[in-house]
Amino acid sequence: MTTTCPHLDGLARLQAPRLSQAVHREECTQCFDNQDSPAGIDVCLSCFNGGCLSTDRHHAQTHVRKSGHGFTLNVKRKAKPNVKRTEDEEPPAKMTKLAIVEEREEDKYDTTTTVKCWKCDPAKGLEIPQVAAEPQVKSLVDSVIKSLSSARQSEVQAWEEEITPCEHTLMLEQFQTGHIAQSGLAHCNACDLKENLWLCLTCGSLGCGRQLYGGLGGNGHGLEHFKSTGHAVSVKLGTITAEGAADIYCYSCDDAKQDPELAAHLSTFGINVQTLTKTEKSMTELQIEHNLRYDFSLVAEDGQALQPVFGPGLTGLANLGNSCYMASVLQTLFALPAFQARYYPGTADGAWTVKHAEGCDVQLPAECVECQMRKVADGLLSGRYSHPANFSPGSPVGSPTLGSGSPTGVSPQESHQHPSPTPVFQTGIRPVGFKGLVGKGHEEFSTMRQQDSEEFLGHLLNVVRRDLKKYNGREGDPTTVFTYALEQRLQCNECKKVRYRTDENDVVSVAVPAKESGKDADGKTLYEEVQLWTCLDGLLGTEALEYGCPGCQKSVLALKQTKFASFPEVLVIHAKKFQLVNWVPAKLDIPIALPSNDTLQFTETHLGTGLKPGEEELGDDSSSSSAPQFNEDALNQLQGMGFPLIRCQKALLATGNGADAESAMEWLFAHMDDPDIDAPIELKAASGGGGGKAEPNPEQVAMLADMGFTHAQAKKALRETNGDAERAVEWLFSHPDDTGEDAPSASASSGGGEAAKKEVPGIKEVPVTYKLKAFISHKGPSVHSGHYVAHIRVPNLISVAGDDEDSWVLFNDEKVVKADRESVRELKKLAYLYVFERV
Repeated sequence: MTTTCPHLDGLARLQAPRLSQAVHREECTQCFDNQDSPAGIDVCLSCFNGGCLSTDRHHAQTHVRKSGHGFTLNVKRKAKPNVKRTEDEEPPAKMTKLAIVEEREEDKYDTTTTVKCWKCDPAKGLEIPQVAAEPQVKSLVDSVIKSLSSARQSEVQAWEEEITPCEHTLMLEQFQTGHIAQSGLAHCNACDLKENLWLCLTCGSLGCGRQLYGGLGGNGHGLEHFKSTGHAVSVKLGTITAEGAADIYCYSCDDAKQDPELAAHLSTFGINVQTLTKTEKSMTELQIEHNLRYDFSLVAEDGQALQPVFGPGLTGLANLGNSCYMASVLQTLFALPAFQARYYPGTADGAWTVKHAEGCDVQLPAECVECQMRKVADGLLSGRYSHPANFSPGSPVGSPTLGSGSPTGVSPQESHQHPSPTPVFQTGIRPVGFKGLVGKGHEEFSTMRQQDSEEFLGHLLNVVRRDLKKYNGREGDPTTVFTYALEQRLQCNECKKVRYRTDENDVVSVAVPAKESGKDADGKTLYEEVQLWTCLDGLLGTEALEYGCPGCQKSVLALKQTKFASFPEVLVIHAKKFQLVNWVPAKLDIPIALPSNDTLQFTETHLGTGLKPGEEELGDDSSSSSAPQFNEDALNQLQGMGFPLIRCQKALLATGNGADAESAMEWLFAHMDDPDIDAPIELKAASGGGGGKAEPNPEQVAMLADMGFTHAQAKKALRETNGDAERAVEWLFSHPDDTGEDAPSASASSGGGEAAKKEVPGIKEVPVTYKLKAFISHKGPSVHSGHYVAHIRVPNLISVAGDDEDSWVLFNDEKVVKADRESVRELKKLAYLYVFERV
């Protein structure tokens, strides 16, 4: 092999990566080939992009040709002998916190690096290994390797729960009742249990906890004490440390909390924390042990382990740390034909991705939404990364079964099921770059905290739309399959005039009525089953509301009716099962019954048709108005719960000014972390015409946006009404076709059919029928904790038993298994998001 290179002067001038610069040496930025593959990864020594050396994708070569950067560092990694951990090994004996611990890479792997010059060999790069020994080059190579660990720090973050104080711990009132017996000697006041004891920090009562985490004893007498006395805050004996840490639980909040004054509060009962030693496992430790042994529906009704499946469209996503909300949404999106066709046309030679890579006008693929969407599509749909964790290249994966051809043109390929009695799961692809790019700049999705899958779906669709709008040359918007419109009809009960407006949406959010049916053996509330159609009828029904009619010039009773103005290709139904329990938002496990055969059909009764013959439209009210008068009863009720006046007023403005105090409370809980939650309400903007009007208050804009209007529409409505939020809502109803742009309003010529109306997207022909394609389930007390999984219907996945009907596949992060039908039947009832495809 030739080792001389005439371009070494250019190599010597290259600079080491800055601390803030991402170095992509683990994985290709355009596919999931990584440093563990036989050819390794080539890292550009100019911009530190990572590219694979695959003969059909050749992303490293494409980057060199586009950028003109001539030198790369090839990185290969191989596991050292006797350090592999098999899937059936026991978990670590002790874990003290919910965290991902970064292991020393040099202890687990042997890494080899080679400098390459692509100017000498434009096809595959000329290896010049002896150059790496030169001090300046060695310093550059070392900095690249060390930078990786620095760049990965954002991934290696704690999973520890954010436990904070609450009003009940901060304002704790105590009654001195004497000394408490030491842990181990004390017992529950209502039974003989001496473990899992909780000390009431108000009166000193000792009560046993609830039976949790598979065998932890408890009869729930601590909870019964709270119900009878209202004393909310308790501490778990045996978890108190000399540093003043302990398990604190607030029954009113129904959550773990902090008590900043725990030492002082315990001294009331003669307990000196400095003399205490922790003798029992904390709730976090118990939860970790439970989670290590718990798999979401990975066991069938008969007790048999569900078998993993492998192949195209059956690739898992490794959990990056509380990323299951993202994994469940991505698996669902890329099971849809529109996203498959847009981001994975599926030619076997990979020409589709090479074509974009060569023409991409973003300098670095890691910063291109299109590149990252294609990368995820390739990772999930190609099948190249869908194999058991102990798989070696070239070895058989398992017992082959026929897979299904994609409806978008992906050719049928083999899929596999592992027949071993001890299932071996995948390691899954790791969409670290995708998560970083999509979440960039977002205060929630840029973190490692658990998030709401429905909120992430909406965010991702917006990211894709913004990217497609930014680059007009990119054709085909797959997000349009979700778009539909709702028609709202408002009629004054006195003058009988009407007002119509339509709102475009991507998700149908329905309230799920809760009706208790009893308690289970553990005391958990059970709820009556609700028909899905009942929830939809609640959305599409008629309701009465108070309304300032511009025609009658007074407050009247009006009827609001909602219907579909159009239907989507893919119908996503968001089941809102969160209600206030003791004024605390909580997730309720209300079962929802789907129609037979998982099919929905909408007819002409569900479709709105706009202004009807003989109906008279309500005119626009452009007269001035004073600031809104707040509902005094609702305002006093909210203030009585300890919320500041400004927050109470904003909550009432956002939810109809006190018509429903519970809705205002829900709004307050949902917006407590808003950065401007305590900013003054600026109801009156500077007057004047045209551009002289002041910029609307961002809080008011956000309030109107929460009601379904665009930010542009909200801003214009507030400008046109001098910042009056109530009149802005009326203005929006009277200008349904105004997009909010600076051009003259479409309703300026309000008279006749000459004013061009915006075309409503979606399907307007009825009947329209939908079949359930997927559903996303959630386990946990809140959408911001717990775990998400996706079930997806896969056609013609033939099992070992020869069952050739449509099968359900469970995507639980990196675990991909053929789901048990009985389990699917029950889990469908408790799903959070339902995804229906139009038949």
